[in-house]
Amino acid sequence: MPRRTDLRKILVLGAGPIVIGQACEFDYSGTQGCKALREEGYEVVLVNSNPATIMTDPELADRTYIEPLVPEVLEAILERERPDALLPTLGGQTALNLAMELDSRGILSRYGVELIGAKAETIERAEDRARFKEAMEGVGLDLPASETVTSWAEASQVLERIGLPLVVRPSFTLGGTGGGIAHTLDEARSLVEQGLAASPIGQVLVEEGLVGWKEFELEVMRDGRDNVVIVCTIENLDPLGVHTGDSWTVAPALTLPDHDYQLMRDAAIRAIRAIGVDTGGANVQFGVNPRTGRMVMIEINPRVSRSSALASKATGFPIARLAAKLAVGYHLDELRNDITGTTACFEPTIDYVVTKAPRFDFEKFGDPVGLLGTSMRAVGEVMAIGRTFKESLQKAIVSLEIGATGLLHGPSDDLETRLARPTATRLFAMGRALESGMSVDEVARRTGVDPFFVSELAGLVAAERALADLAPTFVAAAGPVGNPQSAPVAPLTPDALEALREAKRMGFADARLAALWNLDELQVRALRRQHGIVPTYKQVDTCGAEFAAETPYVYSCYELEDECPPTDRERVIVLGGGPNR
Repeated sequence: MPRRTDLRKILVLGAGPIVIGQACEFDYSGTQGCKALREEGYEVVLVNSNPATIMTDPELADRTYIEPLVPEVLEAILERERPDALLPTLGGQTALNLAMELDSRGILSRYGVELIGAKAETIERAEDRARFKEAMEGVGLDLPASETVTSWAEASQVLERIGLPLVVRPSFTLGGTGGGIAHTLDEARSLVEQGLAASPIGQVLVEEGLVGWKEFELEVMRDGRDNVVIVCTIENLDPLGVHTGDSWTVAPALTLPDHDYQLMRDAAIRAIRAIGVDTGGANVQFGVNPRTGRMVMIEINPRVSRSSALASKATGFPIARLAAKLAVGYHLDELRNDITGTTACFEPTIDYVVTKAPRFDFEKFGDPVGLLGTSMRAVGEVMAIGRTFKESLQKAIVSLEIGATGLLHGPSDDLETRLARPTATRLFAMGRALESGMSVDEVARRTGVDPFFVSELAGLVAAERALADLAPTFVAAAGPVGNPQSAPVAPLTPDALEALREAKRMGFADARLAALWNLDELQVRALRRQHGIVPTYKQVDTCGAEFAAETPYVYSCYELEDECPPTDRERVIVLGGGPNR
């Protein structure tokens, strides 16, 4: 089916200012959406209060309004522009809530504006905690024991039945704002009252605290013909109880057996059908009990999200771009993935590991501990791609720009307390604990992190120890400090050469190796180059090299085959700004 011809002008809502829980990923989504709609010949009107975005560049929309994102202003714009449709799913929770308010006030019907991308009924079913629970139970999906309340008196009755700990989740809020985990009666009352105040409809969900359960996310797309694709699986290192935006995450999921994945996949498809997502993407979150295998549905975001942006970059599958085209009538089998030329029905296959690391700036908020919970606190994030989890993790650590060159970073004291509480530095505390001799099982027990990931960290700690033992060999080979370009003074033994090569494969930065060997970073770089240990580049092509890629992007690693040799064309390097801070 071709695009809808009954639509001429479409209004796109942005996400407003960058705030904790809603950052630059929605600028990316809005930009992609505007470009996709204009490609199809639609007139695009963009409204966003933040001028420091790409989406507000005059080239990206036919008309751009830099105005407050409030119903009164939007009504004036609707009256002036008279768009045929409003697309709210590219502007985060801000745009979604604003669209719902315009609908509930009758403003959209007054000006004959259709909601596309997600109908009002779909948004309400996903965001209203009571209706969400009803929809999930209606298709036989398991949820945590919970009840929706509108007062502390109601919540206290639920507390008697559910017990502690419990989780408070306000309706229609961003990044878990106003919610949290209560371990005591006083904490429960405080969180319920806080959540009721934060929710635009004065409603919170009080549910059993699944603290310590594993958390997974699926990025799902569905069209009007009920074609469904699972774009990406994402696994959180931190167990449930830490907001996914604050957790270190990996894609694809690394500890999910195929049988469990198939169950989760089927559940996600049933869930988005029940919610009514039929022209776009959704983020579906699950909790899994690591002891019993019980799987429960946590929530669904019927829009592009922070995780959607991660999944798009991790796989090369342009979720926001395709979601915009689904919203105007296309189906997945009619859309093309520009990287490979395959249809959008082709589910991405990746042959690498992606690690997302959250960036925190607690010192700016006067919070030296930085305790994490269900309300998001990260100000940004970085993403690293590698052939293995170890490599991508170490690349992510360096990319955070917090002064860390590897896993063993920060203090080694008070480890038991630092392991027990989820904080911004717990990953580094895990490294220090393993360095001190604590077992993998003990670290996993204290943190709730899957033993697979802890064993990977233990592998990095063991590798550091082995590399440090080789310091005399590399010092002798590197030559004097201050002359990093000189030829090796002493040849490297085959074992030492293989150790250096393997260290680079595992993601060890030159700066980290220099610290282990008491050398200058430039000496290490010269030494490995003299022995032919240089980066090779692999493609992000959405298909694991099954088809030839036309416009892939690339990541570096230290393998033997280079998939992207340089060309003779003139080139320009553009440097980005790193993580939000």
